[in-house]
Order: sequence, then structure tokens, then C-alpha cells
Amino acid sequence: MKALCWMGKEKLEVQDVADPKILNPGDAIIKITRTAICGSDLHLYDGYIPTMQPGDILGHEFMGIVEEVGPAVKKLKRGDRVVVPFTIACGSCAFCSDQLYSACDNTNPNAALAEKMYGYSGASLYGYSHIYGGYAGGQAQYARVPFADVGPLKIENDIPDEKLLFLTDIFPTGYMGAENANIKEGDTVAVWGAGPVGIFAAASAFMFGAKRVISIDRFPERLALAAKVGAETLDYSKFDTLSTLRELTGGNGPDATIDAVGLEAHGSGLGGVYDKTQQVLKLSFDRPTALREAIMAVRKGGTVSVPGVYGGLLDKFPFGAAFGKGITMKMGQTHMQRYLQPLLKRIEDGQLDPSFIISHRIGMEEIPDAFRVFRDKEFGCTKVVIDPWAEGGRTGDLVPKGSPQGTTKNLSPLAS
Repeated sequence: MKALCWMGKEKLEVQDVADPKILNPGDAIIKITRTAICGSDLHLYDGYIPTMQPGDILGHEFMGIVEEVGPAVKKLKRGDRVVVPFTIACGSCAFCSDQLYSACDNTNPNAALAEKMYGYSGASLYGYSHIYGGYAGGQAQYARVPFADVGPLKIENDIPDEKLLFLTDIFPTGYMGAENANIKEGDTVAVWGAGPVGIFAAASAFMFGAKRVISIDRFPERLALAAKVGAETLDYSKFDTLSTLRELTGGNGPDATIDAVGLEAHGSGLGGVYDKTQQVLKLSFDRPTALREAIMAVRKGGTVSVPGVYGGLLDKFPFGAAFGKGITMKMGQTHMQRYLQPLLKRIEDGQLDPSFIISHRIGMEEIPDAFRVFRDKEFGCTKVVIDPWAEGGRTGDLVPKGSPQGTTKNLSPLAS
């Protein structure tokens, strides 16, 4: 099969690799019909997540058709259409029993690595380094899915893949980010980042009763998507974020703030230079500009929610402000299996069509260049969806024939 392999920082290759096989009785093999590039994948591409090895298959947002099941699988059969959540959970440990699926005790074969770095190990993730289990990801034509009776959501409707694909990660992640914000009816919520997770966090904040949502970003195409879900928009390159939020909220600050950016936030001024330098010199894993602002901006007694990914130690963290204002902070990997069925119901009922964030649709051969385009926010790129079976591995004109890699031209959003 064809799969996207990580070969080093900013170096990806589409390779022919061995098809996955059933290794355990509870496994399933999925023929992938759609997959996507996630903002979290960019942390791997940029070399900020440790324990990656050349040849690792990337991707954790994928869905498809069951090709084969192990003898212990009871809930799925060949031919079933499924959405696969990015967290791998056993379904039977104490944490899974409490619906804390991303804290699963049993699915990470490399738990010792995670324990050295974080104290304890959580669940494994598809295609996301060996510290998170080393499982092959879903930017491929097939994938092995362990604990197949626990993770995959069986789809029994004819809704197109693109409307369901984001149940694999970013819709539930944005939703849990809003849930963790402790939103009450009539609240004002500020969301840092109008990428896919930030957009779904903003949409979900309204579902929890927010009266106002303010989306903070600097790219017009992203702010336009935030406006589509009803958010007010703030371009931080043109306005000072903290003073503007104070003014917009009558001096109080937002009731809740959501950091949907994570470890590669783009800061400005000396603070931005400082964070970037720390990261380049490997003195810090993360650039926490958005998190600092979220803490400083939230009102006294408010809540800061962090669905954005962080990988290590933070520098210049305003803990004094957090303590002095008596804020609540909630964060973590998404407990995916908790949200799949409820959010599928919202899609089925027409409350939200998640596919509106898609800007580009590509084939396998275009993925390496699409990572760079997505990271650099070129050509209005907001979300890239991949058809692993596109003829010739291409659906658009991402790299004209004969052009060297990295000279992407003529990439235009493809119509739905």
C-alpha cells in the first residue's frame, strides 16, 4: 500500500509499504476512504515532538471500510463503514470506565517513555510518535485499528465522508475545549486560533449557551470561517489583543478563554522572538504566546480551556496572574469515544456541517507539499482532505509536473 512516511524534520515521503495485518484478536483492518492533515501533525513535521523514527506512518484523522476483523471483534464486520477516533483506548481500565479515554492505562506499549517525560502515560495515538505508542497512522490506504470494539464508530447512514471525517478529532476536540470552558448561558468566550479546532470550539461555545464568541487570528480566510459560525473576529496583527478584549467586555474580560493554538503560537515583538529562540535552541519545547494571553485576558474567577497541543516545559508562564485571579484551567487530549455518538447526532440533525472548513482536496502524492502549504497558510489553505485512492495519487495541481518539491504553484481551493 501507499503511505505517508516521516523521514526527518520537514521531510516526508509517500512510500510503498507492507499492508497492515491482524496482530491481535481485537484488531480490525480498515480500507481508508478519507483522511486529513491535522494542525497537530505540523508539530511532527516541524520536529517538535520527540521519539519519531524514519519510516513512521503519519496521520490520525481517518475513516473507511472494514476490510478484515480479528476473531475477538464482535461489533464490526467486513464492509462496515466506520469513523476512527485518534485516541486508542482499551475500554476496560479505570480511566476508560470513567470515560477518560485519553488517559487509558493499557494501550501504550511504550508507557515507560511517556512516564519519563510526563510522570504517567496516557492513551496511545495513531501516527504520533513512539512516546504515544508508535502505532502506524492513517495517511495511508489501509490501517490496523486495535481495540476495534472500543474505538471505531459504525456509520449507518449515507452522509458523505467529508461531513463525518472530522468526528475523528477536530470536531470533538473543539467541542471538549468548549465543554472544559465551563460556559454558562449568556457568557462571552474568547478563542485564540481560527484554525479547524478553534472554529469548532467557537461553534461549540454557542451550543453551550455563549452569547458572544470572539475569535482571534490574523489570517482573513480563517477569520471568515469563524464569522460563518457566528463569532466576532479580532485580527491580532492590527489590534492589541488584551486591551481590545478588555474594551469589548466592559473592562471585565471574557468569562472563558480557549487556547486552540498550542505549542507553535506566533508571537509578536520581543516576546515572540524570545519564544522562537528558546524553541530553536531546544531550551523549551513550546511557544506559549496564546496561552499567556488567554490567562491574562480571562476575567477574575473565569476559566481557561486548553485544547491546543503542548509537548513539554513552558517558559515565562504567568502563574501569578492565574493564582491572583482565582481562575480554573482545564485541558488535555480529547476523550474521543465520549463524544462520537452525540456529535454524530448533531450532524445527522443538521445542526452543523463540518465540511465547510475544507479548502483543498488532494491525493496521496500531493501530501508532502500540502504539509508545507498548510503550515505556511498559503493559498487560503484552511483544511486539507486526502483521497488515498485518487487516480495517479493526485486530484489537483499541487506541484506542476517537473517542478522540484517545495515549489508549489497554482494551488487553488477546489469546489465542493
